Amino acid sequence: MTTDPRSGSYFVEIVESLDTVNWPSGLDVHHIDAPQGLAPNAIAFSADVTAGTGKHDRGTGRLIFLDDPSEPEGWGGRTRAIIFAQSPIEPLMGGHDELAHVAWSWLTDSLTHTEARYSHPAATVTRVVSDGFGELASQGRGSQIEVRASWSPATSDMRPHAEAWARFVLHVAGFDVLPEGVTSMGL
Repeated sequence: MTTDPRSGSYFVEIVESLDTVNWPSGLDVHHIDAPQGLAPNAIAFSADVTAGTGKHDRGTGRLIFLDDPSEPEGWGGRTRAIIFAQSPIEPLMGGHDELAHVAWSWLTDSLTHTEARYSHPAATVTRVVSDGFGELASQGRGSQIEVRASWSPATSDMRPHAEAWARFVLHVAGFDVLPEGVTSMGL
């Protein structure tokens, strides 16, 4: 986390709201160093999907909140949420053009579900299909989805934005966030 002492209480409100996030089970979230030089204030998180039994390398994500009192052009405000989510997917899914649109809807649905207020959304969705050859032939065919997105939160309350990101990372990895006390039957 980087902080400009002249930033006042707005960034403090951002940090305090993030301290109240209810991270879903199946996601290991922790603070990481925020990138330097992008804004006077920043806080960042990393997440690894741990949901499911016997699942390996099921997904990962990053979340950064940038705060710049000068309200950079294009942000639509003083704060910008920047996310990354990546997960392996079934090889057949990697070839479907509509997967990018579906992934975008997963993100916007997550933001709607948590009632996150925002503007200026932007994203890229990348699908990778790979085949192993030679010494890597045993890896066979694999696919992966990667989403990079950003938006401008409308208030200093980042809790709904962080919770939307957490839901989204789990969803990209093939898991749903279930209500407290509800267990997936794994069908």
